[in-house]
Amino acid sequence: MPHDHVHDHGHGHAHAHLDPASGDRRVAVAIWANGLLTVAQVVGGIASGSLALIADALHNLSDMAALVIAFAARKIARRPADKRMTFGYGRVEVVAALVNYVTLIIIGAYLIFEGAMRFADPPEVAGWTVVIVGFVALAVDALTAGLTYSMQKGSVNIRALFLHNLSDALSSVAVIAGGTLILLYDIRWVDPAITILIAVYILYLALTEIGSPIRTLMLGCPPGIDGEEVVAVLRAVEGVEDVHHVHLWQMQETETALDCHVVLDAGGWGRIEGVKRALKDSLHERFGIAHSSLEFERLDRAHEDAALFGH
Repeated sequence: MPHDHVHDHGHGHAHAHLDPASGDRRVAVAIWANGLLTVAQVVGGIASGSLALIADALHNLSDMAALVIAFAARKIARRPADKRMTFGYGRVEVVAALVNYVTLIIIGAYLIFEGAMRFADPPEVAGWTVVIVGFVALAVDALTAGLTYSMQKGSVNIRALFLHNLSDALSSVAVIAGGTLILLYDIRWVDPAITILIAVYILYLALTEIGSPIRTLMLGCPPGIDGEEVVAVLRAVEGVEDVHHVHLWQMQETETALDCHVVLDAGGWGRIEGVKRALKDSLHERFGIAHSSLEFERLDRAHEDAALFGH
């Protein structure tokens, strides 16, 4: 059966960011701070015999790698669309976030294993070294978390970094507490115990956050938008008989896109431009969808038994 189609593509890119240069400087400072801290923690951990301190150092090393990945992703994401990447490069930040969360999961699992091994024969730990280096680490972690806090609200990439930094700061508090207990009561098993607690917390953060970048990369319906509600709003526009082949996805983290087939009755087909404008206005006002591709069909030539979602 032949079909008459009209295509339209509307694009919107309206999301606010911190000034890119200022954001890049913050991430660069955080990279250097975490690099220096990692070296200090490794030296302190080896000198004191503290696995918890080395665990925190490994976590900070992963933070530095995460920061480097995020820094590069921010730069790449600002490239304009081209013939190879017609949607642009913004989704590279989602990929960076996924890499960073996977790294956290691997490190968390490794630290649980190492901590469990040390329970069998807890080593001597120099408490003062642990406490002093722990306080230095806490200061750097708090600085890094502060640098990324205001940036993480609009970026899954930077949010992954912020959670790295926040977990580091809490880990440093735990390391300080462990060193203090060793000094006061010579409880050596507290070091591997704290290591495992740090690792469990790292795993909790990573596993609860990793779903967001996976959903985006899988072209899932954006969180907070009900696909059936979108369909109901489209069907309510005067002149629209039905919709099908609906696709909702996130082009980038803050840009939701929709494409679908819209079946128009005779009246709607006669004023197709007005119906199109009403559809786009409804999508934007109700759901913030500024990028929509609408393919129109006449009621007497519409697809038969078409799926509502997908093809």
